Amino acid sequence: MATTQQAERQPLLRRVPAALAVPPMLINTVEQLYSPVTMSEDTVFPSPTFTQHRYDARKRRLPQCIAHRGYKAKFPENTIAAHRGAVEAGAHGLETDLHITKDDVLVISHDNTLKRCFGRPEKIIDCTWDQIKDARTIQEPHEPMPRLKDLLEYLAQPGLEEIWLLLDIKLDNDADDIMRLIGCTLSEVSAPASKAWTERVVMGIWAAKYLPLAQKYLPGYPIMHIGFSTSYARHFFAIPNVGFNMLIPTLIAPGGRRFLRDAREHHRQVLAWTVNSDDRMEWCIRRELDGVLTDDPKHFLEVCEKFDEEKAEPMMPISLRGYFEIFRIWVWIMIAMLFFGKRFQPVASRELITRKAAA
Repeated sequence: MATTQQAERQPLLRRVPAALAVPPMLINTVEQLYSPVTMSEDTVFPSPTFTQHRYDARKRRLPQCIAHRGYKAKFPENTIAAHRGAVEAGAHGLETDLHITKDDVLVISHDNTLKRCFGRPEKIIDCTWDQIKDARTIQEPHEPMPRLKDLLEYLAQPGLEEIWLLLDIKLDNDADDIMRLIGCTLSEVSAPASKAWTERVVMGIWAAKYLPLAQKYLPGYPIMHIGFSTSYARHFFAIPNVGFNMLIPTLIAPGGRRFLRDAREHHRQVLAWTVNSDDRMEWCIRRELDGVLTDDPKHFLEVCEKFDEEKAEPMMPISLRGYFEIFRIWVWIMIAMLFFGKRFQPVASRELITRKAAA
Protein backbone atom coordinates (compact mmCIF):
# COMPACT_ATOMS: atom_id res chain seq x y z
CA MET A 1 0.00 0.00 0.00
CA ALA A 2 2.74 2.43 0.95
CA THR A 3 4.51 1.74 -2.32
CA THR A 4 1.34 2.42 -4.29
CA GLN A 5 0.61 5.65 -2.46
CA GLN A 6 4.19 6.80 -2.94
CA ALA A 7 3.99 6.11 -6.67
CA GLU A 8 0.74 8.06 -6.92
CA ARG A 9 2.44 11.09 -5.39
CA GLN A 10 5.21 11.03 -7.99
CA PRO A 11 4.96 13.35 -11.00
CA LEU A 12 3.25 11.84 -14.02
CA LEU A 13 6.43 11.82 -16.09
CA ARG A 14 8.28 9.78 -13.47
CA ARG A 15 5.69 6.98 -13.50
CA VAL A 16 5.76 6.01 -17.18
CA PRO A 17 7.39 2.72 -18.19
CA ALA A 18 11.13 3.03 -18.70
CA ALA A 19 10.82 1.51 -22.15
CA LEU A 20 9.02 4.63 -23.36
CA ALA A 21 12.17 6.65 -22.72
CA VAL A 22 10.85 10.00 -21.54
CA PRO A 23 13.17 12.76 -22.80
CA PRO A 24 15.29 13.78 -19.77
CA MET A 25 14.68 17.53 -20.19
CA LEU A 26 11.00 16.96 -19.35
CA ILE A 27 11.81 15.68 -15.86
CA ASN A 28 11.90 18.42 -13.20
CA THR A 29 11.65 21.09 -15.89
CA VAL A 30 8.13 21.50 -17.24
CA GLU A 31 6.65 22.16 -13.79
CA GLN A 32 8.85 25.23 -13.37
CA LEU A 33 7.96 26.95 -16.64
CA TYR A 34 4.55 28.36 -15.77
CA SER A 35 5.41 31.23 -13.42
CA PRO A 36 3.91 34.38 -14.96
CA VAL A 37 5.90 37.60 -14.87
CA THR A 38 5.15 41.26 -15.49
CA MET A 39 7.77 43.36 -17.22
CA SER A 40 7.89 47.08 -17.80
CA GLU A 41 6.89 48.21 -21.28
CA ASP A 42 10.32 49.76 -21.76
CA THR A 43 12.15 46.47 -21.06
CA VAL A 44 14.56 45.78 -23.90
CA PHE A 45 17.44 43.35 -23.64
CA PRO A 46 20.48 43.85 -25.91
CA SER A 47 20.44 41.96 -29.17
CA PRO A 48 23.07 39.17 -29.10
CA THR A 49 24.53 40.18 -32.43
CA PHE A 50 27.69 38.16 -31.85
CA THR A 51 25.66 34.92 -31.91
CA GLN A 52 24.15 35.43 -35.35
CA HIS A 53 25.06 33.51 -38.51
CA ARG A 54 28.33 34.23 -40.29
CA TYR A 55 29.56 34.24 -43.86
CA ASP A 56 32.53 32.11 -44.84
CA ALA A 57 35.30 32.89 -47.33
CA ARG A 58 32.99 31.77 -50.16
CA LYS A 59 30.29 34.20 -49.00
CA ARG A 60 28.03 31.38 -47.87
CA ARG A 61 25.69 32.05 -44.97
CA LEU A 62 26.38 29.39 -42.33
CA PRO A 63 25.36 28.76 -38.72
CA GLN A 64 27.97 29.42 -36.09
CA CYS A 65 29.61 26.38 -34.54
CA ILE A 66 28.85 26.22 -30.81
CA ALA A 67 30.51 23.52 -28.73
CA HIS A 68 27.94 21.78 -26.52
CA ARG A 69 29.53 21.35 -23.07
CA GLY A 70 32.81 21.97 -24.87
CA TYR A 71 34.25 19.35 -27.21
CA LYS A 72 32.14 16.65 -25.55
CA ALA A 73 32.80 14.05 -28.25
CA LYS A 74 36.53 14.02 -27.45
CA PHE A 75 37.02 15.29 -23.89
CA PRO A 76 35.26 14.95 -20.53
CA GLU A 77 32.29 17.29 -20.83
CA ASN A 78 32.24 20.77 -19.32
CA THR A 79 35.92 20.71 -18.35
CA ILE A 80 38.49 23.32 -19.27
CA ALA A 81 40.10 20.69 -21.49
CA ALA A 82 36.80 20.26 -23.37
CA HIS A 83 36.38 23.99 -23.87
CA ARG A 84 40.00 24.49 -24.86
CA GLY A 85 39.74 21.60 -27.29
CA ALA A 86 36.62 23.15 -28.84
CA VAL A 87 38.39 26.47 -29.36
CA GLU A 88 41.34 24.70 -30.95
CA ALA A 89 38.95 22.79 -33.23
CA GLY A 90 37.56 26.10 -34.52
CA ALA A 91 34.33 26.56 -32.56
CA HIS A 92 32.95 30.10 -32.59
CA GLY A 93 31.16 29.80 -29.25
CA LEU A 94 31.01 27.61 -26.17
CA GLU A 95 27.95 26.36 -24.29
CA THR A 96 28.20 25.33 -20.66
CA ASP A 97 26.01 24.54 -17.65
CA LEU A 98 25.95 26.06 -14.17
CA HIS A 99 25.20 24.83 -10.66
CA ILE A 100 25.76 26.28 -7.19
CA THR A 101 27.76 24.72 -4.37
CA LYS A 102 26.79 24.90 -0.71
CA ASP A 103 29.12 27.87 -0.23
CA ASP A 104 27.83 29.82 -3.26
CA VAL A 105 30.47 28.92 -5.83
CA LEU A 106 29.31 28.59 -9.43
CA VAL A 107 30.63 25.37 -10.93
CA ILE A 108 30.36 24.05 -14.45
CA SER A 109 28.28 20.90 -14.51
CA HIS A 110 25.27 19.70 -16.46
CA ASP A 111 24.04 17.42 -13.65
CA ASN A 112 23.13 18.50 -10.15
CA THR A 113 24.97 15.48 -8.76
CA LEU A 114 28.53 14.19 -9.12
CA LYS A 115 27.45 10.63 -9.93
CA ARG A 116 27.49 10.41 -13.74
CA CYS A 117 30.65 12.34 -14.48
CA PHE A 118 32.67 12.00 -11.27
CA GLY A 119 31.49 8.74 -9.75
CA ARG A 120 30.45 10.27 -6.44
CA PRO A 121 26.92 10.22 -4.99
CA GLU A 122 26.71 13.75 -3.58
CA LYS A 123 24.56 16.59 -4.85
CA ILE A 124 26.54 19.68 -5.77
CA ILE A 125 24.35 21.92 -3.61
CA ASP A 126 25.28 19.78 -0.58
CA CYS A 127 29.04 20.19 -1.10
CA THR A 128 31.40 23.10 -0.58
CA TRP A 129 33.87 24.01 -3.29
CA ASP A 130 36.70 22.56 -1.18
CA GLN A 131 34.89 19.23 -1.16
CA ILE A 132 34.48 19.23 -4.94
CA LYS A 133 37.67 20.77 -6.28
CA ASP A 134 39.71 17.56 -6.03
CA ALA A 135 37.12 15.38 -7.79
CA ARG A 136 38.18 14.01 -11.17
CA THR A 137 36.07 12.84 -14.09
CA ILE A 138 35.52 9.13 -14.62
CA GLN A 139 36.37 9.67 -18.26
CA GLU A 140 40.05 9.96 -19.06
CA PRO A 141 42.16 12.02 -18.75
CA HIS A 142 40.37 12.53 -15.42
CA GLU A 143 39.84 16.27 -15.46
CA PRO A 144 38.66 18.44 -12.53
CA MET A 145 35.35 20.25 -12.42
CA PRO A 146 35.97 23.94 -13.16
CA ARG A 147 34.27 26.99 -11.75
CA LEU A 148 32.66 29.61 -13.96
CA LYS A 149 35.48 31.86 -12.77
CA ASP A 150 38.06 29.44 -14.22
CA LEU A 151 36.38 29.38 -17.62
CA LEU A 152 36.12 33.18 -17.73
CA GLU A 153 39.79 33.50 -16.86
CA TYR A 154 40.61 31.15 -19.74
CA LEU A 155 38.47 33.17 -22.15
CA ALA A 156 40.08 36.41 -20.96
CA GLN A 157 43.42 35.32 -22.44
CA PRO A 158 44.79 37.28 -25.42
CA GLY A 159 43.70 35.88 -28.76
CA LEU A 160 40.36 34.52 -27.54
CA GLU A 161 38.40 37.76 -27.67
CA GLU A 162 36.09 36.50 -30.44
CA ILE A 163 35.05 33.34 -28.57
CA TRP A 164 31.70 33.81 -26.88
CA LEU A 165 29.86 31.89 -24.16
CA LEU A 166 26.28 30.68 -23.75
CA LEU A 167 25.42 29.94 -20.12
CA ASP A 168 22.78 27.25 -19.58
CA ILE A 169 21.27 28.32 -16.26
CA LYS A 170 19.78 25.15 -14.82
CA LEU A 171 16.33 25.27 -13.25
CA ASP A 172 17.28 23.08 -10.30
CA ASN A 173 19.07 26.00 -8.64
CA ASP A 174 17.51 28.81 -6.62
CA ALA A 175 16.67 31.32 -9.35
CA ASP A 176 17.57 34.47 -7.43
CA ASP A 177 20.79 32.99 -6.07
CA ILE A 178 22.17 31.77 -9.37
CA MET A 179 21.44 34.99 -11.28
CA ARG A 180 22.98 37.05 -8.49
CA LEU A 181 26.08 34.84 -8.40
CA ILE A 182 26.52 34.98 -12.18
CA GLY A 183 26.52 38.77 -11.98
CA CYS A 184 29.05 38.74 -9.15
CA THR A 185 31.36 36.29 -10.92
CA LEU A 186 31.34 38.24 -14.17
CA SER A 187 32.24 41.40 -12.27
CA GLU A 188 35.12 39.64 -10.50
CA VAL A 189 36.91 38.54 -13.68
CA SER A 190 38.27 41.31 -15.87
CA ALA A 191 37.41 41.00 -19.54
CA PRO A 192 39.93 42.06 -22.20
CA ALA A 193 39.83 45.79 -22.84
CA SER A 194 38.84 45.19 -26.46
CA LYS A 195 35.60 43.38 -25.69
CA ALA A 196 33.45 43.45 -22.56
CA TRP A 197 31.69 40.36 -21.21
CA THR A 198 28.37 41.89 -22.27
CA GLU A 199 29.58 41.41 -25.85
CA ARG A 200 30.64 37.80 -25.29
CA VAL A 201 28.30 36.19 -22.75
CA VAL A 202 24.65 35.22 -23.28
CA MET A 203 22.29 34.21 -20.49
CA GLY A 204 20.43 31.05 -21.45
CA ILE A 205 17.14 30.91 -19.54
CA TRP A 206 14.53 28.15 -19.60
CA ALA A 207 11.68 29.96 -17.86
CA ALA A 208 10.07 33.38 -18.10
CA LYS A 209 10.58 33.93 -14.35
CA TYR A 210 14.28 34.58 -15.04
CA LEU A 211 13.59 37.71 -17.12
CA PRO A 212 13.18 40.14 -14.20
CA LEU A 213 16.15 38.54 -12.44
CA ALA A 214 18.31 39.08 -15.52
CA GLN A 215 17.19 42.69 -15.60
CA LYS A 216 18.02 43.06 -11.90
CA TYR A 217 21.38 41.28 -11.65
CA LEU A 218 22.70 41.24 -15.23
CA PRO A 219 21.72 44.49 -16.93
CA GLY A 220 23.30 44.87 -20.34
CA TYR A 221 23.61 41.14 -21.02
CA PRO A 222 21.70 39.53 -23.91
CA ILE A 223 19.16 36.77 -23.25
CA MET A 224 18.29 33.55 -25.06
CA HIS A 225 15.44 31.23 -24.18
CA ILE A 226 16.56 27.60 -24.06
CA GLY A 227 13.59 25.44 -24.84
CA PHE A 228 11.91 22.34 -26.20
CA SER A 229 8.44 23.79 -26.90
CA THR A 230 7.78 26.28 -29.68
CA SER A 231 4.42 27.16 -28.11
CA TYR A 232 6.14 28.13 -24.86
CA ALA A 233 8.96 29.91 -26.70
CA ARG A 234 6.45 32.17 -28.44
CA HIS A 235 5.78 33.93 -25.12
CA PHE A 236 9.25 35.48 -25.43
CA PHE A 237 8.24 37.37 -28.57
CA ALA A 238 6.74 39.84 -26.09
CA ILE A 239 10.23 40.99 -25.05
CA PRO A 240 12.44 42.60 -27.72
CA ASN A 241 15.70 40.91 -28.74
CA VAL A 242 15.33 37.67 -26.77
CA GLY A 243 16.84 34.92 -28.94
CA PHE A 244 16.11 31.19 -29.00
CA ASN A 245 18.13 28.03 -28.49
CA MET A 246 15.68 25.26 -29.38
CA LEU A 247 15.81 21.47 -29.24
CA ILE A 248 16.36 20.40 -32.86
CA PRO A 249 13.45 17.88 -33.01
CA THR A 250 10.96 20.64 -32.12
CA LEU A 251 12.16 22.71 -35.08
CA ILE A 252 11.78 19.76 -37.46
CA ALA A 253 8.46 18.58 -35.99
CA PRO A 254 5.03 20.12 -36.77
CA GLY A 255 5.02 23.81 -35.88
CA GLY A 256 8.75 24.21 -36.28
CA ARG A 257 8.69 25.76 -39.74
CA ARG A 258 6.12 28.33 -38.66
CA PHE A 259 8.15 29.17 -35.56
CA LEU A 260 11.28 29.76 -37.64
CA ARG A 261 9.31 32.01 -39.99
CA ASP A 262 7.85 34.03 -37.11
CA ALA A 263 11.22 34.29 -35.40
CA ARG A 264 12.65 35.84 -38.55
CA GLU A 265 9.73 38.27 -38.76
CA HIS A 266 10.50 39.32 -35.17
CA HIS A 267 14.21 39.60 -36.05
CA ARG A 268 15.19 36.94 -33.53
CA GLN A 269 18.17 34.63 -33.69
CA VAL A 270 17.60 30.88 -33.54
CA LEU A 271 20.11 28.25 -32.47
CA ALA A 272 19.49 24.48 -32.33
CA TRP A 273 20.63 21.85 -29.81
CA THR A 274 22.06 19.20 -29.81
CA VAL A 275 22.96 18.47 -33.44
CA ASN A 276 25.35 15.57 -34.02
CA SER A 277 24.28 13.75 -37.20
CA ASP A 278 25.17 14.88 -40.71
CA ASP A 279 21.55 15.01 -41.89
CA ARG A 280 20.49 17.29 -39.04
CA MET A 281 23.56 19.48 -39.52
CA GLU A 282 22.68 19.95 -43.19
CA TRP A 283 19.03 20.59 -42.25
CA CYS A 284 20.18 23.47 -40.01
CA ILE A 285 22.45 24.87 -42.72
CA ARG A 286 19.65 24.85 -45.31
CA ARG A 287 17.24 26.57 -42.88
CA GLU A 288 19.86 29.27 -42.29
CA LEU A 289 19.86 28.95 -38.52
CA ASP A 290 22.18 31.28 -36.66
CA GLY A 291 24.00 28.58 -34.75
CA VAL A 292 24.28 24.86 -34.09
CA LEU A 293 25.16 23.35 -30.73
CA THR A 294 27.09 20.14 -31.27
CA ASP A 295 29.16 17.68 -29.27
CA ASP A 296 31.64 17.49 -32.16
CA PRO A 297 32.54 20.99 -33.38
CA LYS A 298 35.29 19.72 -35.67
CA HIS A 299 32.87 17.46 -37.52
CA PHE A 300 30.25 20.19 -37.88
CA LEU A 301 32.82 22.52 -39.40
CA GLU A 302 33.79 19.74 -41.84
CA VAL A 303 30.13 19.31 -42.82
CA CYS A 304 29.88 23.07 -43.39
CA GLU A 305 33.00 23.02 -45.54
CA LYS A 306 31.67 20.20 -47.74
CA PHE A 307 28.11 21.50 -47.92
CA ASP A 308 26.88 22.15 -51.47
CA GLU A 309 24.15 24.77 -51.45
CA GLU A 310 23.44 24.12 -55.13
CA LYS A 311 22.50 20.50 -54.50
CA ALA A 312 18.77 19.91 -54.04
CA GLU A 313 17.62 18.74 -50.66
CA PRO A 314 16.43 15.11 -50.59
CA MET A 315 12.70 14.48 -50.27
CA MET A 316 13.45 13.01 -46.83
CA PRO A 317 16.30 15.15 -45.43
CA ILE A 318 16.28 13.23 -42.14
CA SER A 319 16.66 9.44 -41.81
CA LEU A 320 13.64 7.30 -40.95
CA ARG A 321 15.14 6.53 -37.57
CA GLY A 322 15.66 10.25 -37.03
CA TYR A 323 12.03 11.01 -37.88
CA PHE A 324 10.86 8.33 -35.45
CA GLU A 325 12.94 9.87 -32.65
CA ILE A 326 11.66 13.34 -33.52
CA PHE A 327 8.05 12.13 -33.47
CA ARG A 328 8.53 10.40 -30.10
CA ILE A 329 10.04 13.49 -28.49
CA TRP A 330 7.40 15.76 -30.03
CA VAL A 331 4.57 13.61 -28.66
CA TRP A 332 6.08 13.61 -25.17
CA ILE A 333 6.50 17.38 -25.25
CA MET A 334 2.88 17.85 -26.33
CA ILE A 335 1.69 15.59 -23.49
CA ALA A 336 3.89 17.30 -20.91
CA MET A 337 2.97 20.85 -21.90
CA LEU A 338 -0.75 20.02 -22.10
CA PHE A 339 -0.75 18.31 -18.70
CA PHE A 340 1.15 21.01 -16.87
CA GLY A 341 -0.48 23.87 -18.77
CA LYS A 342 -3.90 22.77 -17.52
CA ARG A 343 -2.54 22.07 -14.06
CA PHE A 344 -1.30 25.61 -13.60
CA GLN A 345 -4.31 27.41 -15.10
CA PRO A 346 -5.77 29.82 -14.10
CA VAL A 347 -2.75 30.73 -11.91
CA ALA A 348 -0.56 30.98 -14.96
CA SER A 349 -1.48 33.76 -17.33
CA ARG A 350 -2.13 32.63 -20.88
CA GLU A 351 0.18 35.42 -21.93
CA LEU A 352 2.71 34.34 -19.26
CA ILE A 353 4.74 37.50 -19.92
CA THR A 354 2.71 40.67 -19.53
CA ARG A 355 3.94 44.24 -19.83
CA LYS A 356 2.90 47.34 -17.94
CA ALA A 357 3.66 51.03 -18.30
CA ALA A 358 6.86 52.15 -16.59
CA ALA A 359 6.36 53.93 -13.28
